[in-house]
Amino acid sequence: MAEPGWAKGDPIRTSDDYLESLRGRDLDVWLFGERVDEPLDHPIIRPSINAIAETFDLAERRPDLATAKSAITGERVNRFLHVTESVDDVVAQNRMQRELGRLTGTCFQRCVGMDAVNSLYSVTFDVDEAHGTQYHARFRNFLEMAQRQGYVLGGAMTDVKGDRSKGPSEQSDPDLFVRIVERRDDGVVIRGAKAHQTGCINSHWILVMPTMRLTASDRDYAVVCAIPVEASGLTYIYGRQACDTRAMEPGSIDVGNAQYSGQEAMIIIDDVFVPWDKVFLDGEHEFAAPLVERFTAYHRRSYVCKSGVGDVLIGAAALVADYNGVERASHVRDKLVEMNHLNETIYGTGMAASHESFRTAAGNYENDGMLANVCKHHVTRFPFEIGRLAQDLAGGFVSTLPSEAELTHERLGPLLDKYLAAKDGVPTEHRVRVLRLIENMTMGRNAVGYLTESMHGAGSPQAQRIQIARLADMEGKKEAAKRLAGIDDGTR
Repeated sequence: MAEPGWAKGDPIRTSDDYLESLRGRDLDVWLFGERVDEPLDHPIIRPSINAIAETFDLAERRPDLATAKSAITGERVNRFLHVTESVDDVVAQNRMQRELGRLTGTCFQRCVGMDAVNSLYSVTFDVDEAHGTQYHARFRNFLEMAQRQGYVLGGAMTDVKGDRSKGPSEQSDPDLFVRIVERRDDGVVIRGAKAHQTGCINSHWILVMPTMRLTASDRDYAVVCAIPVEASGLTYIYGRQACDTRAMEPGSIDVGNAQYSGQEAMIIIDDVFVPWDKVFLDGEHEFAAPLVERFTAYHRRSYVCKSGVGDVLIGAAALVADYNGVERASHVRDKLVEMNHLNETIYGTGMAASHESFRTAAGNYENDGMLANVCKHHVTRFPFEIGRLAQDLAGGFVSTLPSEAELTHERLGPLLDKYLAAKDGVPTEHRVRVLRLIENMTMGRNAVGYLTESMHGAGSPQAQRIQIARLADMEGKKEAAKRLAGIDDGTR
């Protein structure tokens, strides 16, 4: 990593700059019922910060992959902040995402911000065309600032929702969806909460967006704005993850992936003031649905990142088979083939969605919605099967290993080294470490990013099925069948 060059107000270019930019922000972060004095130094939170830091390191090592020349600033910027200017730009996002999945083995937390940038870029343009507003210019100005400073942007779309059978304005508690509670001469005041917020504590700005289709009675809920992470009135409640306290124990074996993890938190928004220049939608309720659909189209094909994480899990499964001396067994090879087949199907559909991108009226490029939803629907299933096969190949020790304290114990350590031995020439510690990695990714804290997030992130499975049904063009397909079958029923 480069030498630190960041000071308050200076651009953030390196991972050291990024880490230093997070220090001393006095965020209101809570974990285990206690306020966290410095998230950067907390052993449970720090691995998630390391995962974002890797996005800066990759940009230094591979600027061709992780940066792009911005038409807004005229300079090369991190690809997570870039407005897509071509089909190749959209495709490059996927290639970068897979590589980062391989590097971290977890969620690196910046895809939400990247997809929010591109969906808001076109939607604000469309709102201005319809209503003569100035949202697009405001958003471009905000984005120019973010690109020049190298900020990490988080996207906050998921409201807590309350009674799912009711819309925002129908709830008994009006705060269960984020809303504007006051409009002032200098800006707006918003209130509510956002759930499952990936990487929010590790970001610099949060882009707040509506979570669903809105009606005229939901006007106050039709708000899009940017708020700094350290804004007064924001409280962050950190989400628990399976086996997360292992990061607080001595040693590096039991945690499985000691360096990287994902992050989810709930954001409580308690009457936060937002100046008008950071407001990008105010009451234009009819544009909530297009924004959600556009964002999810980007974000669902962004789940090609899981193919990079899958690469790591497949590699771990192959390693444990090697260590156990069964790498040549036909059923082992067949299971590894199946894991790769499923993994490449995820990547292939995401890449296809990006290759089929089209130019929006605003000038940026948006990927194909049908293929994006097919990609994400695969993601709701295939990682679970890949994880099952990894556990199959790992064997029972994936969940019954003694702790590192026993492995290093003066009396017990030699006994475990003897009885946990596998193939000749393979150190027992190597076998234990790869088993812990598989545990981490399929049952431990990084199962959040690989399994649960694959199920519910960017919408749960039914959300993709609804979009697939909408985009399927069944009438066109029936007409194609009629033409070839020689059916003329007068409808064509």
